[in-house]
Amino acid sequence: MRNIRLNVNGEDHEVEVDPRRLLVHVVREEVGLTGTHVGCLTGDCGACTVMVDDRSVKSCSVLAAGADGACVRTIEYLGTEEDLDPVQQAFLDEFAFQCGYCLPGMLLTVRELLDAEPDPDDAAILQAISGNLCRCTGYGPIVRAVRAAVRSTRGGEGS
Repeated sequence: MRNIRLNVNGEDHEVEVDPRRLLVHVVREEVGLTGTHVGCLTGDCGACTVMVDDRSVKSCSVLAAGADGACVRTIEYLGTEEDLDPVQQAFLDEFAFQCGYCLPGMLLTVRELLDAEPDPDDAAILQAISGNLCRCTGYGPIVRAVRAAVRSTRGGEGS
């Protein structure tokens, strides 16, 4: 066992973990934030996406011990019911999710994209979300939601 320190959504946590324990399990079970979903456990689906030191990672492919000292942000950090992030609002407005299983990872991936590129073209959007599987929407509504988020952050301007 090993003690690690994580700053999760602005709150410090010291957790004792087995060196083989995955970050997704620590976030859900030790920290208690269940918005991060466990999907494939192979890094293919993106349901477990979190931000580690401002970069999106699939937390099922990261050992918790490897994140020792890191700043981790989960879907719970993105916004609240009273104050949605523009990406969350756009996904809601554009009906860009159905079952919602992929939604936390998709939202964090899109937030990272828009932080890096405030007005991406559709090819950049599709490239960014390519590591997040959605079996419900066909991706069209997701691309529309990203475009809507861009418009909302630009005051209605843009594509």
